[in-house]
Amino acid sequence: MKEYAVVTGAANGLGKAFAEELAKRKINTILVDLPEKGLIQLTEAHKSKYNIDSVYYEYDLTLKDNVVELARKINEDYNVYILINNAGVGGTNRFDKVDIDYINTIIQLNVMATSILTHQLLPNLKKQSKSFILNVSSMAAFSAMGYKTVYPASKVFIHNFSRGLNQELKNTNVFLSVVNPGSMRTNKEVTKRINGQGFFGKIGLLSPEKVAEIALRKLFKRDTVIMLNNANRFNWLLMKIVPISIRLPLLSHIMRREIDEAENEKL
Repeated sequence: MKEYAVVTGAANGLGKAFAEELAKRKINTILVDLPEKGLIQLTEAHKSKYNIDSVYYEYDLTLKDNVVELARKINEDYNVYILINNAGVGGTNRFDKVDIDYINTIIQLNVMATSILTHQLLPNLKKQSKSFILNVSSMAAFSAMGYKTVYPASKVFIHNFSRGLNQELKNTNVFLSVVNPGSMRTNKEVTKRINGQGFFGKIGLLSPEKVAEIALRKLFKRDTVIMLNNANRFNWLLMKIVPISIRLPLLSHIMRREIDEAENEKL
């Protein structure tokens, strides 16, 4: 029977790049994103261009029941041997200025959806001869910072969840890895945020296509924690050796400057 790769957040940005890279490798895909994001056109394009099978599911993964239903449908109809938990959301804001839905969306999509979808698809992954899970964390997981309070915390969860589950799965057919991208120009809003962060926001900057290519190559080589380039490794080292008393105010200042510049543009 055919085997498939599941990609969440597949309609745009890094998720779309993962879908394209998998299709290039002749891997059948199951693409997941919100309704009316262009998934039907994307799956049809991949089937035509790469001669693979590609299907889509339109779900809001911030809702637990949707995640469970999605997993049930996939488990009923498909053999899954790759799961890429890419769907996530972040932003730069003053914590006391955002509404509850903003906070809840980050937590539900980044934390709940990743962990529950992995849990529900794991029996399917274990049935295949060899399977892979790739969780998308972030360089933000390696330091707290003001004005991005909830997002880095959610990525700390992804990083630690991935490392712990990798250990549990060591004696199984399932290999789990976590990738920690830095800055990516995934859309206009993100590009504006990166530009607002100045020099530090652009260190290690890669396109989503390059991130997807490197991440999949290293996943299949069974690299447990994927650092994408030397700039990301350097950033990680800095965050390890620079005391939090210095690092936290510096990163918070960069994020504050991003907010200030965005607010000035509105005036």
